[in-house]
Amino acid sequence: MGKPENSITLLKDSEWSIIENEACRVVHFTPFALISNGEIHDAGLTMPYCSLTIECAKLPSQATGYITHKIDFANLWKVFKERGVNEEEEVIIIWTRKNYKTSLAKLTSAIMPKLWVMICHKYAFEEINDPDSRPDLKGIAYWNEISPIEEFKPDVMQ
Repeated sequence: MGKPENSITLLKDSEWSIIENEACRVVHFTPFALISNGEIHDAGLTMPYCSLTIECAKLPSQATGYITHKIDFANLWKVFKERGVNEEEEVIIIWTRKNYKTSLAKLTSAIMPKLWVMICHKYAFEEINDPDSRPDLKGIAYWNEISPIEEFKPDVMQ
């Protein structure tokens, strides 16, 4: 049984770029590799490290994104397998090739990690995409509600 015809797959940078700098909620994390004793044991040279089912305001439906960079995978592993995400939290990612600290990193973005992974309060995704969804939250209260509880950003990113 294959994927539905209207399914969205994000593997190459050109495919991921449609959601560049957009907040996306991770619905499901499926590792194909694992980390033990600090070492990544991958599923083979041609296999991604994991897949993510995500939803993003810019997409008409959920998408499957494949993670092919070790650092991005390691950060997702820390969130989902080491720390864990409780019922009152959700994971939001931002995929980007633009927020690097140095010009050299920008020039070599094809080989750089691209995910900023954040653990946020549940419903932060809705509040980010519709600031009017909670009219009772203004100013600092709104900021506290959408700010990450914990974040995992590659060192090369701003």
